[in-house]
Amino acid sequence: MFRRKQILGYAAVSLVALLVAMTIGYTSISQSIDNFATDFLFRVHKPVAWEPQSMILAIDDASYSYIGSVGRLRGALARAIDLITPVQPKAIAIDVILADKGDFPEDNAKLARSLAAAKNVVLDSELITGAWEEPLEEFASHAQAIGHVHIIPDNLDGMCRFIPLEGVFGRKRLWALSFEAFRASRGKEELTEYEDYLQLGKLEIPAARDEGRRLRIRFLPPAPDRTSQIPYVTLKRLLENPSLAARFKDKVVFIGATAQSTSDKMMTPYSTIMQMPGVEIHAQAFETLSQGRFLLDARLSTVLFSCMVIVVLATLVFTLRVGVPAYLLGGLLLVAAHVVPHLFFVNGVVISYVAPAMAAWLSVSGCASYQYFFVRRQLKRSEGEKARYQQAIHFVTHEMRTPLTAIQGSSELMGRYNLTEEKRKQMAQMINSESKRLARMIQTFLDVERLSDGQMDLKKEPFAADQMIRACLDRAAPIAERKNMQVEVGDLASVTMVGDRELMEYAVYNLLTNAVKYSPPETKVEVQAVQRDGALRLSVKDQGMGMDDKELRNIFTKFYRTKKAEASGEAGTGIGLSIVNQIVTFHGGKMEVTSEPGRGSCFTMIVPVAESETCSGS
Repeated sequence: MFRRKQILGYAAVSLVALLVAMTIGYTSISQSIDNFATDFLFRVHKPVAWEPQSMILAIDDASYSYIGSVGRLRGALARAIDLITPVQPKAIAIDVILADKGDFPEDNAKLARSLAAAKNVVLDSELITGAWEEPLEEFASHAQAIGHVHIIPDNLDGMCRFIPLEGVFGRKRLWALSFEAFRASRGKEELTEYEDYLQLGKLEIPAARDEGRRLRIRFLPPAPDRTSQIPYVTLKRLLENPSLAARFKDKVVFIGATAQSTSDKMMTPYSTIMQMPGVEIHAQAFETLSQGRFLLDARLSTVLFSCMVIVVLATLVFTLRVGVPAYLLGGLLLVAAHVVPHLFFVNGVVISYVAPAMAAWLSVSGCASYQYFFVRRQLKRSEGEKARYQQAIHFVTHEMRTPLTAIQGSSELMGRYNLTEEKRKQMAQMINSESKRLARMIQTFLDVERLSDGQMDLKKEPFAADQMIRACLDRAAPIAERKNMQVEVGDLASVTMVGDRELMEYAVYNLLTNAVKYSPPETKVEVQAVQRDGALRLSVKDQGMGMDDKELRNIFTKFYRTKKAEASGEAGTGIGLSIVNQIVTFHGGKMEVTSEPGRGSCFTMIVPVAESETCSGS
């Protein structure tokens, strides 16, 4: 029973830990921590460097100064494309807005001719003021595709970690510039769309429709000098030194602004100080696609399963082990929970850091706390059972001493002396009577203990209250005579009670003997039993030392001994009144005590009587 209760307790603690961990894991604070942890993993588990398939033609501040003004950029781009085209790049992606007519029509014409001569050109489009701002037709007509250049920063920290492969506004949909450049570089491979991924030829790209087809960028780590791993050639250098065009051979060329005044710069996991320009982010997204080194975001079901495994392990640890071994295994589980994101990351999956960690901490600490208090409760229960056993032995030793002494003394007299037949019969009758009394005493004590533990039901038999009380008075009379005490009996109501007569006899006899035992000689004890408000009120009043308020509050506490018991020299255990209180409580009644130091005490037993009885008063 205890084992089953313990297992259910651990399971309940772990279930709560799982629910709380999953709830906390998807709060904004936890997501910020997850982002920080993922960025840390980016820097710790850097991918093996590969030969980039792209190059950047950077329009930096020096390039703007070289061409004279921003308005002459299109002419400069035309010359640059004319230099690059002969070396046969795989594709040219231009991240420069070409939607306005510009100030120099001749530059537009030059750029249009350059685009017409080039192959696999991808132009950009941007969503501005509620519409797609697309290139002029004279440029767009020479482009293989038009891709959007939107990069959505994280709402929590402004960091760029994803790029939306799909951009939709109204009825028009555009693929990302980097994705269109990738498609252009692979020829005429067919694109097939599925709910959870895109398939380009044989390549499966993890980009779910319900997440806006977003792709987590696998950024190339920066070079040792903290420059980009993707090669740069500035527009100024290319125009000054046309031989640099050879470096673009068989590359996908991304042309865009990198000047300090560029507004589309963002932070990335590798560039938390120096922001990365948009054209490089597009190139990094292209590299992710070209290498097929995708990072998948773990689904909610995966996170939930990981957390469930952790809390189940925590439950098993503390169910099967206790003490130091359990705490050591719990500590190892905590360490393992913090290693889980690393294991997932090196296998290409980004999983929440907070949810598994919280599941581990909450389940381990919860199970450890539960075990600590459960073990303490078991220890306390064990100590309590041991104390009850010792108390039972003490009770037996004290309460049963009188009948045992009588039996022992009578048997010794019968064996030592030649007694008359009448005296021998008298002693035999005494031995028989005391042995029966001893058996009843043992049975009464055991019955009360079983009732307390819920191991037996109370007898429900009708019996006459006055007859039961008179039987107890007859048994207590010899004790009172030895101290020259009077037992004055008042009204004894003729009512019928329903319950266990033997237990009630024990309770009444205990009150009577206590009154005699703890009162001075040559005093009197008053007994009265009246019916009032459907209950029998049995009062036993003595002329003893009385009790103060503190003693009255503890009088029914098991093994509590009052000052008058200690002063009287009587060897009591303090268990009798606690049993009396339990017996009365089992019969649906209660005990009342009034007492004053030096003026005696009055114990009143209030027990319900049978409903068919008529009222009788005193």
